[in-house]
Amino acid sequence: MRLREPSRLLTLFLAVPGGLLLWAAFPDAGLWPAAFLAVAVLYWSLGRDSAWWNFLMGLLFGLAFFLPHLWWAHESTETAPWIAVATVEALFLGGFGALWTWARRAPFVRRRGWRLAAAFAVLFVAVEQWRAEIPFGGFPWGRLAWAMAGAPTGRAAWLGGTVAVTLLVAFAGVLLALAVAAVVRAFVAGTRPDGATRPGADVGRAVGALALGAVVVLVPLVLPVPTSASAGSVRTPEGNEVYDAGSDLAEDGQLWAGAVQGNVGEPGLGAFANRAEVLNNHLEGTYVLAEDYAGELDVVLWPENGSDLDPQTASDVADGLDAASAAVGAPILVGAQEFPETGGRYNVSLLWQAGQGVIGRYAKQHPAPFGEYIPLRSVLRVFSDQVDRVTTDMIAGVNPPVVDVPSRLGQGAYRLGTVICFEVAYDEIVRDAVKQGAQVLVIPTNNASFGWTAESTQQLAMSRLQAVTTGRAAVQISTVGVSAVITPDGSVVRTTDLFTADEFVANLPLRSSVTPAVAAGYWPGWVAGGLAVLLVVAGVVGRVGARRRARGRDAAGAEVASSGR
Repeated sequence: MRLREPSRLLTLFLAVPGGLLLWAAFPDAGLWPAAFLAVAVLYWSLGRDSAWWNFLMGLLFGLAFFLPHLWWAHESTETAPWIAVATVEALFLGGFGALWTWARRAPFVRRRGWRLAAAFAVLFVAVEQWRAEIPFGGFPWGRLAWAMAGAPTGRAAWLGGTVAVTLLVAFAGVLLALAVAAVVRAFVAGTRPDGATRPGADVGRAVGALALGAVVVLVPLVLPVPTSASAGSVRTPEGNEVYDAGSDLAEDGQLWAGAVQGNVGEPGLGAFANRAEVLNNHLEGTYVLAEDYAGELDVVLWPENGSDLDPQTASDVADGLDAASAAVGAPILVGAQEFPETGGRYNVSLLWQAGQGVIGRYAKQHPAPFGEYIPLRSVLRVFSDQVDRVTTDMIAGVNPPVVDVPSRLGQGAYRLGTVICFEVAYDEIVRDAVKQGAQVLVIPTNNASFGWTAESTQQLAMSRLQAVTTGRAAVQISTVGVSAVITPDGSVVRTTDLFTADEFVANLPLRSSVTPAVAAGYWPGWVAGGLAVLLVVAGVVGRVGARRRARGRDAAGAEVASSGR
């Protein structure tokens, strides 16, 4: 027997708690198993055969997730922009609900267990991918994969990136939903007095679905993700603490990097409100490193906006960097802003060497819409004056996301993959860095505007998963935290607290091998998108064909009835 279509009241009751469950799967709550349950609840809430109703349920689920998940947008701006961005992202989940209504009507999908789960997962991945690309270059925040940074399923990123991880989470979540539905059917069947049903068969289906789901969740543990036996805190012969990010995994030597989290002085004001103080804080932290590690580091890493004043045009800033670089005996990767004469500004990471100035440069390729530049400024000003907080729109850089650091031992140059702040959420930028030869990842970021929210820890989860995707050690370095040292398997060996000044040294393995995920490039996302379109088309065609056959049967029945009179 089959369960009846759920009532609208039941699906309405499920949608909002499902979105909140998904929120709990992400940092700071970090209850990653909740992601599977959230997908199951979403599947149940889309149980009615109505595209417009399922659009509404998907939208409610999305709002219940994105409003708390993106609370940091409220912290950094005000209510209207926060609600706007959450609503735009939730609309994609509404669209998913409508598309799923049509896709599951495909003849090879309807009521076919694991095929149903696979179709749901493929469509979910496709919609998530589209959300990461449109509008205005997309916004990948809130991908299912990001919740899996500390889970066994997250290791699938080595094989297929975020696409593979989300696919497995969605697939396992629907299997859970099907298992629960089978148990309910068995219970309902067991209460029927006619004995015509077979509850044992449904129990068997439930056990099979749960077993398959467990395999999906745990099978990434067998993947050959590079895992270190040496990672952790170690002491140098001088007694200083260094954080080993997997030196036993090095393929091209090791990079000794200092990192400075200078802090901004007062939470909530942001780095732009404390320009000179922020610069001085990071100079001071560099001198702290110089006390114990002068001449022993290959590079010192500063965060995004570590110096909002451009040292190429401000002589006093250049002098300060020269002195600090000379004291520590290493170039400094400085986050700064460039203001070209043609207008606009670039968000840059500049490698500054004492006595030479800039010896390497990367300009952010993907400025954040509405945060770093304002599309449709004149239109949006009608709804919120927050658009005027961005006085100068940021320009997209066109250079590859890499910077070469000369070896202090005279062994050539080491190549850093430099992805600035929100760029860590965009798979293609991180992949491009590795394809351009990046041996380690550096994620400079400025989280000063987001207060005590989970924005920085959400970003750290992305950095961890990108480390797995690329097989590279990574350092996330923030103005205010959370900064971290990450091994190639996504483990964290050092983190900092929010709104504190801190500095540390990391021993980073340099690696050149290419993971399957990096080699695959865009293909997993393209395949998922193509299959999703085919599923929806097959469902629509199947429904049209079924209606035509039904009309034909009705017409034939009417003709027979007429001839019998």
